[in-house]
Amino acid sequence: MDNQLLLTHITSIMGAEPQAEIDNYGMLNVAVSADALIGLVEGLKSQQGFIYLTDICGAHYPERVGGEFEVVYHLHNLVANQRVRIKVALSESALTVPTLTGLYAGANWMERETFDFYGIQFDGHPDLRRILNMDDMDYHPLRKQYALEDETRTDKNDTFFGR
Repeated sequence: MDNQLLLTHITSIMGAEPQAEIDNYGMLNVAVSADALIGLVEGLKSQQGFIYLTDICGAHYPERVGGEFEVVYHLHNLVANQRVRIKVALSESALTVPTLTGLYAGANWMERETFDFYGIQFDGHPDLRRILNMDDMDYHPLRKQYALEDETRTDKNDTFFGR
């Protein structure tokens, strides 16, 4: 199945044509709202054979007002060897997306990792808590609102590092 045919199937599942593009590597990228996510993924799994959830990850784009955070899902149809990337943009004031643990058991740990590093809430997740960082951390370290290095360091000369 090619990407245009897959996009036709996605349009029929969603009832409207989503924002989509094909990246430089030939993968179809589909942007959907958080409300449309479950319906789309259920349709892709049951009707199109995307039975493998490869990855869930987060991203932070502080310059993108109204869609500062993004949750990215990679699904794989093992029979047709086709992949699709689904992106859900979230505003900083509404960091909630529905969980996929009811569809893919492997989503459990991936969603916990995304929550741990970005603070994105997965509505309906059975055990949403930190997985890699300490429980008493009061921040999410992969957000771009924190400095990369300790500004008080005096033992490092940045000119040696191309800055």
